[in-house]
Amino acid sequence: MDWTPLLLSAKLAFWTMLLIPILASPLASLLAFGRFKGKSFLDAVITLPMVMPPTVLGFGLLVVMGPRGVAGGLWEDLTGGRLVFSFAGILFASLIFNLPFAVQPLRASLEKLDPRLLESAAILGLSPLESFFRIVLPNCLGGLAAASILVFAHSLGEFGVILMVGGSIPGQTQVASIAIFEAVEALRFDDAFKMSMALVPICFAVLMIINKINARRS
Repeated sequence: MDWTPLLLSAKLAFWTMLLIPILASPLASLLAFGRFKGKSFLDAVITLPMVMPPTVLGFGLLVVMGPRGVAGGLWEDLTGGRLVFSFAGILFASLIFNLPFAVQPLRASLEKLDPRLLESAAILGLSPLESFFRIVLPNCLGGLAAASILVFAHSLGEFGVILMVGGSIPGQTQVASIAIFEAVEALRFDDAFKMSMALVPICFAVLMIINKINARRS
């Protein structure tokens, strides 16, 4: 049996977990502490991938990331290659799909922060950016870790969005979930069972880690 799809899923999950805090932290901070018009609209836009059917989101990303799309055209101008049907493309799609799964728990963690800390920082002359890195971020590391690990596990099981954006190119975009689906379609139940059983303990271990992090935070 070829284990390449499982390794590709692990690679995708790792890079998603590594990059998602860069996107999620400022957005979660803005939603937790911001007071501005359109906040509810921004919140809905960020949360939309969580409730939208994956195939619908995948089709939208396919249009945006295609050669005639905004992101796809810019990527082709910069790199000379296509964004869709590539690892970079499925990583971009994974970040968009997983963004609300990181923002929501991180936002909840930030909202528990004592507002007096931020008020004291402002009185001492710290800028909002300095307050974020010196006060907010150190006090929400547990929530950030839990969100990142949750995103890692969620990335391992991505199917609809990845299939729409990346197709099923062996060694490039054929992740484990797609390989399992194709194995079942081809009646290769042994291969599907082995790959499925390889994912179960990984997901279980991730949940145990998240539970321990939440227990320490409590």
